[in-house]
Amino acid sequence: MTPTLVRQHLPRTGAVPRVDLRARARDWSEIQERMLLPLYEAVYERLDVGPATRLLGLGCGSGLALLRAASRGAAVTGVDTCADRLALARERLLPDARDARARHATRIVRGSPRDAARADVSAYTVVIALEPIGCLAGDAEGLGELLAEATPLAGRGAAVVLAGWGPPERCATASVLRAATGPAEPPRGAGTWRPADRDDLERVAERAGLRPDGSGRVACPFGYAGMDSAVRGLRSTGLLDPAITAADQAQVDKELTEALHPYQRQDGTVWMPNVFRYLVARTR
Repeated sequence: MTPTLVRQHLPRTGAVPRVDLRARARDWSEIQERMLLPLYEAVYERLDVGPATRLLGLGCGSGLALLRAASRGAAVTGVDTCADRLALARERLLPDARDARARHATRIVRGSPRDAARADVSAYTVVIALEPIGCLAGDAEGLGELLAEATPLAGRGAAVVLAGWGPPERCATASVLRAATGPAEPPRGAGTWRPADRDDLERVAERAGLRPDGSGRVACPFGYAGMDSAVRGLRSTGLLDPAITAADQAQVDKELTEALHPYQRQDGTVWMPNVFRYLVARTR
């Protein structure tokens, strides 16, 4: 996986604004999103995603998971609220306006799952929410709200796949992010860190009225060309935002760099082993 995960990214120069959403979206697309590629492929292989699949991606971001499903022949719809990430998703999935079949089989929607329903009345056979939960307080509740809107759009017995961080002792990145937020962590509440729980996904599925139908674990090592790429990539996840708001980006970047040092190799690359978990559930 090294050639895929570790790529060279030139450091930026000049002043960095407190939150540059466009740059962050680009960092997510170019650096960070590919780290979850083994998770996407494991899920699609298990569900035999192909030409008969109609897939709805929740929190689709810049569209890599959708692109991999579309490459298998699936018709895909992606939903997200971030305009900058969605613009990148459209670049990836709809590069040629002359391809009528691609336009028909692919939809990128800004807003909620209900907005996707307005664009397409056919039932989905697969719903994915592959942005892992299990590190921040309140993330399970946020996923539950999305599922409450999305599951009525799926056919009976459709697969709904949820993802979460694995055990802290097997997720080096979770420990790094936690250490980076420590000195600047805001008061307890939504957005504060918590240890991942092995039953997080099952509880979300149960509250959404879904029937569990198996689970799996996938190794997703995070590899970066250097420290600058690692900091930019991890910052692009948004998981450091509460700490940045409570303190400032410079302080959080400093703490993050220090936490990453044990994972920097002699050649300058940064490599962290991680295990993520997914749950396959079914609509009733």
